[in-house]
Amino acid sequence: MFVDRVVIEVTGGDGGQGCLSFRREKYVPLGGPDGGDGGDGGSVVLVVEHGVNSLVALAHRKHWRADSGLAGKGANRHGRSASDLRIPVPPGTLVIDAANDFIIKDLTHPGEELVIARGGKGGFGNARFKSSTNQAPRQTTPGEVGESRRIILELKVIADVGLIGKPNAGKSTLLSRLSKARPEIADYPFTTKYPNLGMAQVHRDRAIVLADIPGLIEGAHRGVGLGHDFLKHIERCGVLVHLVEPLPQDGSDPIANYHAIRHELVEYNTNLAQRPEIVVISKCELPGADVVRQTLSMAIGREVMLISSATGEGLADLLRAMATALDSPAAINV
Repeated sequence: MFVDRVVIEVTGGDGGQGCLSFRREKYVPLGGPDGGDGGDGGSVVLVVEHGVNSLVALAHRKHWRADSGLAGKGANRHGRSASDLRIPVPPGTLVIDAANDFIIKDLTHPGEELVIARGGKGGFGNARFKSSTNQAPRQTTPGEVGESRRIILELKVIADVGLIGKPNAGKSTLLSRLSKARPEIADYPFTTKYPNLGMAQVHRDRAIVLADIPGLIEGAHRGVGLGHDFLKHIERCGVLVHLVEPLPQDGSDPIANYHAIRHELVEYNTNLAQRPEIVVISKCELPGADVVRQTLSMAIGREVMLISSATGEGLADLLRAMATALDSPAAINV
């Protein structure tokens, strides 16, 4: 199960109550105050963990509360502070304040942490208030209440290269040929319902992360179909590989399909128009693929590659082209 957006409520633990106590021992007159402080409440901490690639673990629990600190005791014994509640999230998680709709932080690097709800400080016991003028204080303070807030966690997949194109353009098949990923593959549109990640080995010392972005359709930038759910994952990709099917099953024009997808990208985020793009005619084993390649190349004024995931033709050249594009200044630093 893939989940890329959850809304949760996080609450830090309350601080423990300070203790009101006086030392009373048989042979110790005027023992004085000995009430200890309460322990601190635990905080709620978001932790970026490598290998976590979905928010599914958070989807079925809406309230996350850290433990409270324990109350202080006599004999100057302080209450135990509670441990922090640490919530693992995948790299690329955007943390948004649900009440005021602003971004708190963009968590991108494994090991990165964010204290999202602080625990309350423990209260003071009466021993804290002893002075030369107040030798038998009866004051204590309660522990502070932990912070509470409602947040939105939104995942935008981080990948070096994003595979884009119309449904059934061959993105999942290409991912399965270049990496060990095994996405669902079938001959009907929208087989891929969520982004799949895979790692492709360019050579011994170089590997790149690929993301198979589910097929886009006209109107995706307005939220048609699952437009926004798909498009947001493209923003993190340093390079785009645009796959164009030479003989679409729906009988549409391959050149028009290319321009339709480009339009959706630009309408969603104008910065995507500046992203390095490798245009590829997939399924080049089909008749007429080379004619489509030449026509598209003339239409956009640059080179278009030919590949076949079925036969393996052009895949090595495509990998090298991806690595070269990633090294260009235009590729975003993901």
